[in-house]
Amino acid sequence: MAVIRAICISDQKGTQKYRIPEGTFAEDHGIEGDAHAGKWHRQVSLLSAEKIEAFREKGVQVEYGAFGENLVVEGCDLRSLPVGTRFAIGNVLLEMTQIGKECHDHCAIYNVTGDCIMPREGVFAKVLRGGRVREGDMLDVIPAAPDRPFTAAVITLSDRAFRKEREDRSGPVIRDILGENGYDVVEMILLPDGEALLKRNLIRLADQRQVNVIFTTGGTGFGPRDLTPEATCAVCQRMAPGIAEAMRAESLKITKHAMLSRAAAGIRGATLIINLPGSPKACRENLDVVLPALKHGLGLLRGTDDN
Repeated sequence: MAVIRAICISDQKGTQKYRIPEGTFAEDHGIEGDAHAGKWHRQVSLLSAEKIEAFREKGVQVEYGAFGENLVVEGCDLRSLPVGTRFAIGNVLLEMTQIGKECHDHCAIYNVTGDCIMPREGVFAKVLRGGRVREGDMLDVIPAAPDRPFTAAVITLSDRAFRKEREDRSGPVIRDILGENGYDVVEMILLPDGEALLKRNLIRLADQRQVNVIFTTGGTGFGPRDLTPEATCAVCQRMAPGIAEAMRAESLKITKHAMLSRAAAGIRGATLIINLPGSPKACRENLDVVLPALKHGLGLLRGTDDN
């Protein structure tokens, strides 16, 4: 069992956190008084005490909270745990939602030392059950439940929708259908057509949030900015051609335009990425083809299906 060595909060984002002897954790919010608390998936940040000590051995003296962490935990390699792991601290219950993070604006410690371990070693969690936590409290690691719902993310690629010239109708259709089929849709993202932003978000969702499946909609045709398949192939470590082939074969029964689809599907880590067309009607038709067999494949990726 691990132990809480420090509890830290900050009054403003981007500033170094300071140590407090105990904190009140509010359900689906975070630590009361902390600037990063709120209704999102990164309510509480955690960092292993051993990682901080290794940083100190480089000759840089840093205090707890310097890396923006809320909880310093001794006796647990947090970075090695999968998303979905739960942490029990007395009555408080946290669930890990993300590993590491992107740093677009460097924090205070980076500006001083030129390095920050939080983006690569820290983890984030949401508060499932609130209560009080004090320094010295024990932290119990609860493995992710094998029967937990599969998580999903939906990314819409559309220049016009991104510029708010039209409404994104396909993304919400995918979200609603997934919800009706028992998936937990953790993110909805609207991006302009193109590779760079899509690749960055696919990598983030697969590596940091470890979602089970990502659906993209749009950007799979012959237009010069239709580059969704290229981004998907670039980030995937293994391809799953049967998914796109099955969708195209079924769609060809309805319209010959289906032969113009360049949609792809592949796997990054334990995350499946599937490209869908840009129209709501085509998304429904393709999901009718994919969803009946999908949970078996996702179970194999997650290691919870022995068949």
